[in-house]
Amino acid sequence: MLVPGDEDLDPLALEVEEKSSGDRTCQTKTWENETSAQVKYKVFQGHQKAVNSCQFCSEDSRILTASSDQTAALWNVKTGEILRRYEGHRDVISQCHISHDATSFVSGSWDKTLNIWSTESGQILWSRTLGGIVTCCQISHSGRYVAAGTDLDSALTVWDSASGEIVYQKKDHHKSTITSLKFSPNDDRICTTSMDGTTKLWDLSSQNVTLEIGGHINIISSCCFDKNERNLCTGSWDKHLNIWDVSAGTFRTEGPLTLSKGHEGCISSCVYSSDAALLASGSYDCTVAVWDMSTMAPKLTLKGHEDWVTDVDFSQDSGTVLSCSKDRTLRLWNISVSDGKPVVLENKRSMGLRIVKCEDCQKPFSVSQSNDTETSHLCVFCRLQASREIPSFREVDMLEMPG
Repeated sequence: MLVPGDEDLDPLALEVEEKSSGDRTCQTKTWENETSAQVKYKVFQGHQKAVNSCQFCSEDSRILTASSDQTAALWNVKTGEILRRYEGHRDVISQCHISHDATSFVSGSWDKTLNIWSTESGQILWSRTLGGIVTCCQISHSGRYVAAGTDLDSALTVWDSASGEIVYQKKDHHKSTITSLKFSPNDDRICTTSMDGTTKLWDLSSQNVTLEIGGHINIISSCCFDKNERNLCTGSWDKHLNIWDVSAGTFRTEGPLTLSKGHEGCISSCVYSSDAALLASGSYDCTVAVWDMSTMAPKLTLKGHEDWVTDVDFSQDSGTVLSCSKDRTLRLWNISVSDGKPVVLENKRSMGLRIVKCEDCQKPFSVSQSNDTETSHLCVFCRLQASREIPSFREVDMLEMPG
C-alpha cells in the first residue's frame, strides 16, 4: 500500500530511474517466463497511475486493486480484463480490502474518506469522513467489523460493517502515521504498525493495547499474521522482516527472528501463504521475495516490475504470487513448481540443504544435509507442537500485563 509522501520521496534515496510508460493498453494474458528464475508470469495493465494494493478474491478467480488514479478495479484472473471499475473517491486510494464472501469491500483514500461498496452493483453502501488521510483499511474475517488507520491524528477507528456505527475510536493510537493494520485470524485483535517505529496489538474485547513492540530501526510499513496466530511478521524500511512468536512469547527473551538479505530497498508489504510455509514481501527495490519459512531464507526473488512494489498476495493454494507496483501493473507469478527450478535448487545446495517430507503433516521442508536425527523427519511447526503445549494468544499477553 502507499503511505503519504511515498510518491514524492524515496525513503532510501535510491536512484530509481523514471521510465516512460506510454500508452499502457496491452495486457499479457498468457504465462511467460521470467528469465533469471524460470518463473512463469502474467502482466495485467489497466490503471492510469500507481497500483497501491492488490488482493485475490472469489476463490482466486478475481483480483481487487486500488490505485492512485482514484479508482478501484475488479479483475478477471483468467483473462486479465477489468470486470468493473469503482469511482467515487477524489484522491489517491491507499488500499482496498474485500470481505471473505466477496460481496462488499472497503476503500480508504487520501481524500480522508472511507467507503463501503457493494462489489456487484458498485454502489457505495456507506461512507465516513475521517480526521486525516486514510492510509490503511481492513474488513474482519467474519465481515462484522471494518477498521481504518489515518495519518494526521494517528487514529485507529473500528466500525460495525452493517450499520456504519463507530465501535471504537482512539486518536493518537500511535505517535505518528499508522502505516498498516490487520485483523488477527480469530478477529479478536488488530495489529497496527506506524511511522513511529512501533507495532501494537489491540484487543477488541477489552479495547486496550495488550502488546507494543519495536525491533526495527526505521518506519514499520507492514504486518501479517500466519493462519494460526502463532507468528506475526513485520516489514520495515530498514530492509528487514521480523518474525515474532506472539503465541509462545519467545521473543520476550530471545527477540524476533530476522529475515534479511532478501531486499536491497525498503520493504513495503508482506503476506503469509495459507499454510504459513512461505512468506512473500514486496520492496521499493522493485522486487518480490518469496521466503521459505522452514529455513528462514529467501527461496525466490521475482524481478520484472519497473518501479516500487507496493503490495503482495498469495493464492489459496500458495501456487501463485500476486504483486502490484507503482509502474501501474499487476503481475501474477506461478511458483507452484518452483522447488525444481535451478535457482531454488542452487540456493538450497549453497546452504547445505535437502528436501524431505514431514511425517506428520506431509508437507515438504528443508533440512541440513548432515542432519540425520529423528527430529529431521518433522517440520519445525510439527516439532514445536510436539515439544510443548502452545499457550493461547490471550494467555500469553495476560501473563505479560503488569499488575
